[in-house]
Amino acid sequence: MRIVSLLPSTTEILFAVGAGPDVVGVTFECDYPAAARSRTIVSTSTMPPGLTPSEIDAFVSAALRRGDDLYRLDRGALADLDADLVLTQDLCAVCAVDVSTVDDALSHLGGHAEVLTVDPHTLDDVFTSILVIGEITGHVAAAVELVAEQRSRLAAVRARVAGRARPRVLLLEWTDPPFTPGHWVPDMITAAGGEPLLGDAGAPSRRTTWAAIHASQPELIVVAPCGYDRTEAEELAEGLVRSGNLPVGVPVVAVDANASWARPGTRLVDGVDELARHLHPYQGPHDPHSLVSTSSAAGSPPMRNPAGKE
Repeated sequence: MRIVSLLPSTTEILFAVGAGPDVVGVTFECDYPAAARSRTIVSTSTMPPGLTPSEIDAFVSAALRRGDDLYRLDRGALADLDADLVLTQDLCAVCAVDVSTVDDALSHLGGHAEVLTVDPHTLDDVFTSILVIGEITGHVAAAVELVAEQRSRLAAVRARVAGRARPRVLLLEWTDPPFTPGHWVPDMITAAGGEPLLGDAGAPSRRTTWAAIHASQPELIVVAPCGYDRTEAEELAEGLVRSGNLPVGVPVVAVDANASWARPGTRLVDGVDELARHLHPYQGPHDPHSLVSTSSAAGSPPMRNPAGKE
C-alpha cells in the first residue's frame, strides 16, 4: 500500500501502528517521528513565514472571507506518488488540506486512491481514529494494542487525581486574539483533574476576550497555541505576562501544543499527564520546561518559578 498523509496527526499514527514504511507522502508540518521528514512533501502553506499571532489571525480571516485556500496541494507530486490511500480531514480549514480539495485533485488526475477523512472531535474519537487507521492499513493488532496502552495510561492519571479539588483551567489555543479550547482539549483538562473554562468538549475553539477570561476566574492559565512548540509557546506566554492582559497572580504554563495538545495523534495522553502534575504537584514533579511564570501587572517583570526554564 502507498499512503499519503495530509495531517501531522495521522502521520504519527501511521508510524505508530507500523504503517510507516508504506507512507510515501506527507505535509510540510509532518515532523514526528523524525522518519516522516524523509517522505515527499505534497502540501505546503500559502501563509508567509514570520508572522506574529495577530498577523496570522488577520491573514487567515481574510483568506477565509475570500474563499482562498490556506494550503497548497502539489498535484504533480501527488500524481507521481500514485497513492492507494490518502488521509485528510474535513474538520478545520485552518489546520490542513480538506477533503474537497483532495477529491478535486484526484478527480483531475484520474487517481484511484481511496480517501479517508479523519475528523475526531473528542478524546474518545481520537482513539477510535487510531483503530480505523489500523484497520484500513492492515495493522489492526498494533492499533488495538496502542489504544489499550493509551487508555490504560489515561485511566492511571484519572485514578491519581480522583477525589482531588479540580482547579479552574483556562487554556488558550491562540493568544492574539485569545481563543478558548475546543474539540478534545476540554476532555484532556477534565482527565487531568481540572475544570475547563470557556470551552466545550467536542465543539470548535472560539474567539474570546480578555474581559471574559478575567471573569472566568482561572486558577491556572495554559498557553497552547496551535502550531507552536514548547519554546515558541514559552515566548508567547512571557509576552502575555508582560502585557498585563492576564489576571494578576495566576500561574501560567506553556506547553508543546504541536506534540501533545493540538494534534489528535498518539501523544495527547502525554499532555494530560503533564497538566495533571501541574494541577496536583504532589503527584509528581513538574516538567522543568513548562511552568513559565505567574501573571503580573502590565510593565512588571514576570515572577520566575524556580522550576521554570531560565
